[in-house]
Order: sequence, then structure tokens, then C-alpha cells
Amino acid sequence: MKILNFLSVAALLFTGLNAVAQSSAEMAFEKIEHNYGKIKEDAGLAEYSFVFRNIGKVPLVISNVSASCGCTTPEWSREPVLPGKTGFVKVSYNPLGRPGAFDKTVTISANIMNGIQVLKISGEVLPKTLSIAEQYPIDLGKLRMLNNNLSFVRIKNNEKKTDSLKYINTSGQKVTIGLKGVLAYLSVRTTPVTVEPNATGYIVVTFDGAKVPELGFQNARVYLTFNGEENYNYGINVTATVEEDFSKLSQKELQSAPSIDFNERVFDFGEITEGKKVEYSFKILNKGKSDLLIRSVKASCGCTAVNPASNVIKPGMNTDLKVIFDSNGKLGLQNKVITIISNDPNQSTTILRISGNVSKPQ
Repeated sequence: MKILNFLSVAALLFTGLNAVAQSSAEMAFEKIEHNYGKIKEDAGLAEYSFVFRNIGKVPLVISNVSASCGCTTPEWSREPVLPGKTGFVKVSYNPLGRPGAFDKTVTISANIMNGIQVLKISGEVLPKTLSIAEQYPIDLGKLRMLNNNLSFVRIKNNEKKTDSLKYINTSGQKVTIGLKGVLAYLSVRTTPVTVEPNATGYIVVTFDGAKVPELGFQNARVYLTFNGEENYNYGINVTATVEEDFSKLSQKELQSAPSIDFNERVFDFGEITEGKKVEYSFKILNKGKSDLLIRSVKASCGCTAVNPASNVIKPGMNTDLKVIFDSNGKLGLQNKVITIISNDPNQSTTILRISGNVSKPQ
């Protein structure tokens, strides 16, 4: 009895599948994968048409073709493909800005047995040859530079770091490079001093953390002169955050060190109208075992005034850090940063924030 039931179910399934197959189209591709090989990044679109034949018994209709990324643009046979006839799916790959190997898929939705068919494309994009302007995008008149911003990120107050910026002479004549506005904690030189046409060179900068006037973020601009001519639009920016070096403290000194803390680190003033001022006092606490020294307090913009009540906080004591935000000329969401430098070896740099929204007066 069970065998008869099984045969009956199997017969029904076969009949159903056969009926579905007879009401579906069927795509037979010449191939479902294509490798473009090596293509040049600036050679334009790479195209290939996948050709298929409808070997089903009903017209084949492609409802959609989607690519796995925006770099491939498919086209396809829009009209129904009759049984025995051929159709196509054309895939165009845009290599511009995409150097390196690629492997993408294209998914076809149609009235076929399982509803979809996946095609694959692959290849390798050879990087284009960059022009001088692309290689050195910063235009400084007689020179072009890859970058005119040099960041040393973090540096201790007893160390030196050296880095350089590369340039090329595009003026068509010899150029002698001079320097102006070099601060005491910087040592700057050009190599060579006089650069030949179409030749490259370097501006070499040494940052001496021991010579900065105060700890914290430093931002210096060094101006360049060319053959004695001054132009204050031409220069390089040098930045770094200078921190105190606590690496030589003994375990005993670390255990008895100050420890900075705050009643809160973010103050949200809500919404105010332009022109109004907001005042708030953060509390700085010393939870350590020796005097906490506030080395520096800086706000992210001049519209935020910061005034610590005391720069020396005894163990177990606290002091107020008064912040005044002037909304004059400010509209929309505001997020200002206050950076505090202290002698806490575990967190010598601390960030406080004030935020809110400034709206136009009614």
C-alpha cells in the first residue's frame, strides 16, 4: 500500500514538473563566464555580449538584468525571444578609476525554470599613466607637489621627527627655493636648493618637540619663495600634537601620579537663537595622589572662550572650567571641541565637547 502511495506522489510530481517545464522558456548560453583579460584603465568601456538560444517551448521574456556593482552596465533583448531563436545580454565594464583585478556577476530574471540565470565577468585593469598634474595635484606656481600638508600626528616633548614632501619643477626654468616663516621648533631645508626644469626634489622638515612653546596641537605654515619672489599663497602646512613623555616614570611615580576626571565630558545646550551666548562650567577633578597641572586648554574655534579657575589642582580637589559659546554668525548644528593637556600620565590629552543647534531669530 505504501509503495502504491509513493508511486502516486512521484507520478504527480513528475506530471507537475513536466507541466512547469512545458510552460517555461529555457536559456542555452554559448558560455556563462567571460574573462576580458588585461584592459587599460583609460581605454573606455570593455564590452561583451553573452548569446543564448531559447530551447524551451514558449517565448522567453527577460524582465530584468542587474549587475553586482555600478561599474557594469547591462543591455539585453527587450522583445520576447521565440523558441529556437537567439537573444543576447550585453555587459559593459567601466575600468576608469578601478585598477586591479575584478570579478563581477550579472543576474538575469526571466520566465525560465528557476527564474534566474547568473553570468560572470572578470579581468584585470591596468592602471593608466598619470599626467604630471595628476601625479602632483597641488599647484604652487613654478612647482607642483603631491601634497603640501605634512602631519607628524603625535610627537613627544623630548623627541625629533623628520619627514619630507616631494615636488617637481614645471616652470621650464631653474628655480631657487627660499623659505619664510620657519618657527623655532622646525628645521626646514630644500634639496636641492636650485632645481632644474622638470626635475624633482624634496622639502625636508624636522620637528623638535622640545622647542614648542606649549604642549598640544601645533599648526605652522612655512612660506616658499621662488627666485626671490614672494607669494603668500604658496607654502606648506606642518602639524603635530605634542605630548609630554612619561615613559621614564618609575612604577612608584606612576602609582602616586595625578588622575584627571570630569563631572561630564559633553554638554548639550539644546537649541538657541543666533546671537545668544551659552555659559557652562565643567568640573575638573583630581582623583590621583599628587598635584594635577593643567598645561594647556584650547578651544576648536574663537567663538568658544575657555577659562580654567586654577591650573593646579590638589589631590581630591576640583576646579571649574568655564566655557562661553558665542553663537553670533553661527547657524545649524554646532559641535565644538575643547582640548585639555595635563600631567596625568594615563590621559595627558582629554577632549570635552559642547554641542547644540543655532537657529535664526524669529
